Amino acid sequence: MSTSITQARAALESSVEDGTVGDHVGTTDEGHGLVTERFACLLPGYVGWYWAVSVSVLDGDATINDVVLLPGDAAIVAPEWTPYRERIRPGDLGPGDVLPPDEDDIRLVPAWSAGDGDETGVVDRHFAREIGLGREWVLSFEGREDAAERWYEGESGPDTPIAKQAPGICGSCGFLVSLAGDLADRFGVCANKMANADGRVVALTHGCGAHSSTRPKRSNSAAALPDPVLDTMHDEAEEF
Repeated sequence: MSTSITQARAALESSVEDGTVGDHVGTTDEGHGLVTERFACLLPGYVGWYWAVSVSVLDGDATINDVVLLPGDAAIVAPEWTPYRERIRPGDLGPGDVLPPDEDDIRLVPAWSAGDGDETGVVDRHFAREIGLGREWVLSFEGREDAAERWYEGESGPDTPIAKQAPGICGSCGFLVSLAGDLADRFGVCANKMANADGRVVALTHGCGAHSSTRPKRSNSAAALPDPVLDTMHDEAEEF
């Protein structure tokens, strides 16, 4: 056994809990007199991990640099870290949480730049202030279409079970509040407190059983009652 392996094991066993160092499983030459000696890890819960001891070898003398525990190919490790912005989902934000948009978010444009119905992509700034209501940023064309596609394919679109069995569509319902702007031809807001979508954006082709034109179904004749069932009791007193 080489000097580096012997001294690496001795340094490792003096640094970690007894009984957690297994067999020597390999040596990696890092170059310039630096090697890494690897030993199996016997710690419970660390199957597939190994101890790595960094050793400098010069003129036959070994110097211990570092002792670390590293995962091997068969080790169970935590999933790769994902930035918070990529992990968050709709509905995750709570009171006090903030989620600033990306600086290059394609869904937003300055309120004075791109506008509806302008072929050049630039509108009169006075008009832009009006449609932007004084906001610094407004939805871009891509932002509007992204929202429209999401709403149309979601629970307020035309392809849900409740919409397919509805007596009428939202576009003909008296409880629909119209929108203004580019999305007005496809969406509105439900204002029926008894409807599932109350206060939410709905596609004009969506629908539910609470449509304003819905009327109760009434039978033309009274329902026939079942024949009565008579239960007769006899009291036969014994004569003395």
